[in-house]
Amino acid sequence: MLVNFLEEAENLRGKLTEIRKEFHRNPEIGDHEFHTAELIEKYLDEAGITHRRVIGTGIIARVDGKLSGRNCAVRSDIDALPVTEATGCDFVSKNPGMMHACGHDVHITGALGAAMILHSRRDELSGSVTFIFQPNEEGDGGADRMIEAGCLDDVEAVFGCHVDPALPAGHVGIKYGDFYAASATWKVSVIGKSAHGAQRDKGIDSIEVASHIVPEILRIPGGVVSVGMLHAGTANNILAGRAEMAGIIRTYGLEARSRMCNELREVCENVAGKFGAKCECAITDSCVGIVNDNDRITAMCEASARETFGDSRVDIIERPLFISEDFGSYLIAKTGCFYHIGAGCEYPLHSDKFLPVPDAIITAAAMHSSSAYNYNKTGDSK
Repeated sequence: MLVNFLEEAENLRGKLTEIRKEFHRNPEIGDHEFHTAELIEKYLDEAGITHRRVIGTGIIARVDGKLSGRNCAVRSDIDALPVTEATGCDFVSKNPGMMHACGHDVHITGALGAAMILHSRRDELSGSVTFIFQPNEEGDGGADRMIEAGCLDDVEAVFGCHVDPALPAGHVGIKYGDFYAASATWKVSVIGKSAHGAQRDKGIDSIEVASHIVPEILRIPGGVVSVGMLHAGTANNILAGRAEMAGIIRTYGLEARSRMCNELREVCENVAGKFGAKCECAITDSCVGIVNDNDRITAMCEASARETFGDSRVDIIERPLFISEDFGSYLIAKTGCFYHIGAGCEYPLHSDKFLPVPDAIITAAAMHSSSAYNYNKTGDSK
């Protein structure tokens, strides 16, 4: 039986629009999404979908089909950002200094919509679909903790999405192979020697050392190095004895990440040494990157998108992106596919004016339900 998943999602437009607004009004920072989790549980209960709470604010829900087939999962992140909203919309954030500036309100609603659609179609659904509502994607990452909590137990493939301001509303973006960058955060302490500003020869100026380190690390090949913070000094007439820097490395692949991390450490130590300063460097691996390395499943998602939305609304993304997302951990544990949903918004991700249009939740719900339904029925996990 051919299911029109776009029509199914459109039938839920009014309900999903109100649900999205409720999440947008009540954003919460990672690992503190207590009200968000309660709202998700409320909507799952109303739909008659079973669920359980894990790792504080994480939720694992499940829709069981009546037919035999594969089992897959759909993941949504649920946390917000420490951003003061400036969209001016009529459902603006009620929580000061917090905002769904990365579209996670759309992600949550799209996953809930897909769960409602598949639950209503469970008589013709093959296998089961697990819905993962993951906390703290924006912070230190909640994906690994959700996996440890069993969200992928009995799951063969996992699907996820992100809203994309580069795509028009109603469009889906498909990417084969490398998609998002692997990342690592770093902190560097430059330890010089404090002295009177009039006697520079008696000290080692950590600010001068840091100013020579920055352009060198920005030139490290193989990816992108960002310097997000640089703090030093206590007074205008004292050489700073210590400077603190922090940033992030982004590159494609774990080997390239390791190589760039080693080079950053070497550059910092070598430049500091030339000035007689010392350098302490702490590097922490972060996101593993997103690689859609199973072409059969990616092709299945592309076919599902074309069937659901039509060829004109499916975009093949040619170039990988340097942004990071912890969904890659799921694709290391299992196979699957990550795709983009058109946000129809002129402002970029993390902007205080970022606001995906209502059509984005319909597109996400339809794409998730179509991908999961088709994979469980016909998918190939080899």
